[in-house]
Amino acid sequence: MEWLIAAGLHPRANATTLVIARDLGARMDYDTGHALYCLYKIVARTGISRASVKRHIGYLRELGSLAWVQHGTRTNIRRALGLSGYAGTATIYAAVIPAAYDHALGHRIIGTGYEARAVADYRQMPETHAQATPTATVDNTSANPVDNSAKRSCEPPSLTSAPQKGQVQMVGGVTTTAARSPKTSTPLSPTPQEQAGSKKRATILGTTVTAAGMQLGDKLARAIRHHVPWTRRATHDQLRWVCADMGEQQWTKDQAIRFAIETGHTHAAGYAWQPDHPHRLIAAALHTTNDNQLEDAAPTGADTVHAVAWKDSTAGRAAAQQAALAALFATSAPDKQPERTDEDRLRARLDWNTWPDVAHHYATDPDDALDLYGIRLCTYAVRMDSRQEVQA
Repeated sequence: MEWLIAAGLHPRANATTLVIARDLGARMDYDTGHALYCLYKIVARTGISRASVKRHIGYLRELGSLAWVQHGTRTNIRRALGLSGYAGTATIYAAVIPAAYDHALGHRIIGTGYEARAVADYRQMPETHAQATPTATVDNTSANPVDNSAKRSCEPPSLTSAPQKGQVQMVGGVTTTAARSPKTSTPLSPTPQEQAGSKKRATILGTTVTAAGMQLGDKLARAIRHHVPWTRRATHDQLRWVCADMGEQQWTKDQAIRFAIETGHTHAAGYAWQPDHPHRLIAAALHTTNDNQLEDAAPTGADTVHAVAWKDSTAGRAAAQQAALAALFATSAPDKQPERTDEDRLRARLDWNTWPDVAHHYATDPDDALDLYGIRLCTYAVRMDSRQEVQA
């Protein structure tokens, strides 16, 4: 690591990068070359900030000194082990020697990718080579600088690589393994992580994620976070993922904001309590709304294939005749009030400062007030009205 940093292969690698590399090296399993990431433990041991540790870990990957073995996830590893509690799957890195280092020092390499190894051929050397005295240090001051012109950019390495045709493959660590014929080479089978990564991601309601939906969900998450204060305990990424379903359904900002406000009123969020995980509250409300819509759209148990249309049925024809007679002899009926919609209910429940009107409406027609304002707003209005009467 000291040679890589001193050679300037990465413009931002410095002494902090070396401290983090030494911390990983102290915890590395030298049989496998693997080391657990343990971000917070690195911060505690080194005193380096969390953001700096993550940044310099990225420099080590770009240098070619670290490769991902396993990405950390939120999967409960304790459940897989049959234990109680929760512990996420850890991120595991593998130590790697960049090719630039081997080329600069003239090492002979056998194998490819992470399985590559540096070898030495002692077959042409005399047997007394082991007892020979150490020679003087070679004067390399006149040597030309290392040619790294082929290295266009720094990229994170991977543990998998495509074998080149006719290249010597290393099996079992033996340096005399013959080259395997290209005809008998077996193709690399996809790993479980590659198979899992090939599946398309789905939202919390099971809808396939699209770029347009995620972009609109990002805008809706920003609008909700700006207008609904109790949602600000959640991170933007958490709200954006919850709003992905809203984006796939092409919701407007007003619809998303009203939905979040109605969810808060239903659970008294922001009034009686402050939820620690607001995105979970919105996700549960989305599930409830989706289940209600599915129940409303579900077909009944009747046989709809052989059902007779209403206008062709006996009852339908009788109703049509009665309507025709009523139209001939009845006087003009007064205009009916438009049917109340869910949009009307949402608008009526947005502002709780109108509780005096709600209390008066509830005293006049309780059933209609409960249908329009909901039980929570009506309860709040009656309680405030009673408190005002007591104070008077």
